[in-house]
Amino acid sequence: MKPVVRWVLSRQALTTLCVAAVAGVAGGKNAAVSALLGGGIGMLGAFAYAWRAVRDETDPKKAYRAQMLGETYKYAVVLGGFALVFLGYRDLAALPLFLGFALTVVVYWMALLKTRN
Repeated sequence: MKPVVRWVLSRQALTTLCVAAVAGVAGGKNAAVSALLGGGIGMLGAFAYAWRAVRDETDPKKAYRAQMLGETYKYAVVLGGFALVFLGYRDLAALPLFLGFALTVVVYWMALLKTRN
């Protein structure tokens, strides 16, 4: 696994745990679990993207195809994750769920800025 992928996933996990802790204090167990689920969806999406897209390709066509497939995998995992959570978790707290997810996306964007420097 490349260092930038490890950086993203480890920071997303830390962010998810922090959001879940704050949500748990503010809103109780269901809020904490919802935040964990939201962060988990974001992390799984990032992992799915990295698993497919981050490859050492020298051919531009293959590199482009890997990026597009990575994005496709990420969106499929995220949509599937939200569908499973909405269908399977009756005591869902929507705000912590979406905050957990959104903050993992912010960490992902930070990684893009980090690679530009």
